[in-house]
Amino acid sequence: MKIFIIGANGFIGSHLSRRILGDTNWQVIAIDKFDNNIGELLTNDRFTFHKNDITESFQWITEQIGQCDVVFPLAAIAQPKLYGEAPLKVFELDFEENLKVIRLATKLRKWLIFPSTSEVYGISTDATFSEDSTNFVYGPTHRIRWIYAGSKQLLDRLIFVLGRDENLEYTIFRPFNWIGPRLDSLESARQGYSRALPQFFANLIDGVPIELNNGGAQKRSFTDIDDGINALMAILNNRSLCQNQIFNIGNPKNECTIADLAELSRQTFSRLKGVDIKSIPDVQDIDPEAYYGANSGFQEIDHRVPDITKITDTLNWYPAVDLKTTIENCASFYLGLDRGEI
Repeated sequence: MKIFIIGANGFIGSHLSRRILGDTNWQVIAIDKFDNNIGELLTNDRFTFHKNDITESFQWITEQIGQCDVVFPLAAIAQPKLYGEAPLKVFELDFEENLKVIRLATKLRKWLIFPSTSEVYGISTDATFSEDSTNFVYGPTHRIRWIYAGSKQLLDRLIFVLGRDENLEYTIFRPFNWIGPRLDSLESARQGYSRALPQFFANLIDGVPIELNNGGAQKRSFTDIDDGINALMAILNNRSLCQNQIFNIGNPKNECTIADLAELSRQTFSRLKGVDIKSIPDVQDIDPEAYYGANSGFQEIDHRVPDITKITDTLNWYPAVDLKTTIENCASFYLGLDRGEI
């Protein structure tokens, strides 16, 4: 089987490429404008890599989709700060470029495995979010942070229609806060463009207090990247069961507040560095406008818990990695410590 991964150097793409090449005899065709996360894969005979911007490679992408069996369009801007700073770039990449790929997959009769997002559920008040019953609830137009979720949910709807009306074979997956090594670089965290966990470790390494929007009371359900990749491999190995399905992939047992995540990060950093926790940076409560900017259009999401009944019933997949282990793996990665395969 030939797997085409667009955005192979990214967080999900780099982990998925490693798993496919390590556990199967499948071929991976890949594109990204960077290769820092996949350097050791470049010499693998089953890994074909094209280093270029996808916006400048339409003809090449068309040719590769024609030769492959499965398409993973993983390229996207998924850093919340950029939703307000560069909303047009978010829309152009996350929606417009991915729509081209979706159209090609439809035309060329390929299996599209599309990364949606848990953000499509918005600020729904449901206790848990279901793929087939939870309504999408977004803020008003001036809350620009919803341009990312809006782009993704509209593509979800288009994929559904193309599956119904034009026989596109698809599987949509919705990651719920997947975290792990290579989520974001320390450099991007220091510039303020990372997700929470890499930001915390960049601050801890640099001796800078951790800043929490509104005290970090918002909750998330964090999912270890290995659990997420296990789910994707289960999808790839069960094509008929996954045809034209949407799956949440998350870990409801790993729900915690961002403040709790910060404290777990501090404790893990203290233990691995062998220092008293009182000697490392504490947390500070800040107003979101101080971080995102007064005109960012930011709006907080209070909670995000997946209902994973559908994927557990369909594929017998269950998340197995607890949050403490994931944080230890991340800390080891960012501190340059040896923890096996990370």
